[in-house]
Amino acid sequence: QVQLVESGGGLVQAGGSLRLSCAASGRTLSSYAMGWFRQAPGKEREFVAAINWIGTNTVYADSVKGRFTISRDNAKNTVYLQMNSLKPEDTAVYYCAASRGRVVVPRARDLYDYWGQGTQITVSS
Repeated sequence: QVQLVESGGGLVQAGGSLRLSCAASGRTLSSYAMGWFRQAPGKEREFVAAINWIGTNTVYADSVKGRFTISRDNAKNTVYLQMNSLKPEDTAVYYCAASRGRVVVPRARDLYDYWGQGTQITVSS
């Protein structure tokens, strides 16, 4: 069992930056692909970014490509999401997730086995 806890959320002005962290306990994350998803009010949870188990392969949603960066530190059992040039449409609850499957950088929600409780990001215009 893996427990995931996100932190780093908050209120930021458009154009600003935030860094989210996702700390794991229970098991080492080094054997899991990791992803970030977000869910805005009234919308489905959507893929944001994913990273393979060793951090050499990443993939992003088109809406965040060039602005967000996913990274991981397996020694600290932590995954990060650096968010720059934030826009009001980035406002959502952000979730990290862990996948033990065979897809290197999974995009689909159902490929993830463990989820955090989420952290709110609000971007004001």
